[in-house]
Amino acid sequence: MRDQANNIHLKTAFAPAAAVTDNTAQVSAILDVLGYGSATLAFVTGTLSDADATFTVLLEESNDSGMSGAVAVADKDMIGTEALAGFTFADDGEVRKLGYIGSKRYIRATITPSANTGNLFLAGMWVLGKPSSVPTANPPQ
Repeated sequence: MRDQANNIHLKTAFAPAAAVTDNTAQVSAILDVLGYGSATLAFVTGTLSDADATFTVLLEESNDSGMSGAVAVADKDMIGTEALAGFTFADDGEVRKLGYIGSKRYIRATITPSANTGNLFLAGMWVLGKPSSVPTANPPQ
């Protein structure tokens, strides 16, 4: 078995939080990809209690740590698609992932509900890989 733990670094993207009961967009923590050759957003849904809600995903990039001038990541700079990362009220307890292979230093994700009057439970993390220095910190910092 090959070691993966020393070759990835994890950061909080969406901290588990109280349910979202409206159409408020959920914006991830900003990720600095400096020192890593790959980045993936991974998240899991909880029980989605609305009967018709949809949830779209947007990945943005910038060279500014505050995401000033952020632009949507081009399809060619993603592994997977934002459409595949999106989900509906019927996707209880499901996992989604979206990879980034662009050249900007900072990225963030936004999950936007539509027609949501129930509860949105969500948790997610950034998975950084191909570090320039190993082993990566444990626990992650």
